[in-house]
Amino acid sequence: MSAVMDGSGGEAQPPWDAVAGLVRAARAGDALAMDEVLSVVTPYVTRLCRPIALTDSEDAVQEALTAVFVGMRGLRDPRAFYGWVRTVTVREAVRVAGRTAVERAVDPGEVARLSGLVSVGEGELSAQVRDVLARMPVHHRAVLVLRELEELDERSAAEILDVAPGTVKSRLHRARSAFRKAWQP
Repeated sequence: MSAVMDGSGGEAQPPWDAVAGLVRAARAGDALAMDEVLSVVTPYVTRLCRPIALTDSEDAVQEALTAVFVGMRGLRDPRAFYGWVRTVTVREAVRVAGRTAVERAVDPGEVARLSGLVSVGEGELSAQVRDVLARMPVHHRAVLVLRELEELDERSAAEILDVAPGTVKSRLHRARSAFRKAWQP
């Protein structure tokens, strides 16, 4: 397994071989191994939570890491660790964002002054991107993250979000359309 970019400034996640022993030890109850596993995945979890749970990303990160901690012993195939962490993280981020967010449709007139998609660095989204995303429903943000940032196919995104692939396709279409409209001057 090759290294996977974690999006936090270009650092790569360790390949499976580098964390395999830690995951196995953590599943067996080794507290130090669990602490190290959580340290390794925290940048990745943070990168996923930020664009989904915009104002509550810190809470989403904590909830996701707690879910990883609690669910680690139940992980059937440790080689599926990174995919499992992604699924747990996205579901927790959607749940956290959904419980506190007042969702409203994107108002293109309100954000028409914005232009350019610029990343600030360290995996951060520009304030303008965050502004547009904040106006989108959480299920649109989640599908954008999975398809655009994680580059997953519709089937994989559907499995993570626990919806039909057709639902992912229609949400993605609406989310991309709303995002484009918000960026037009």
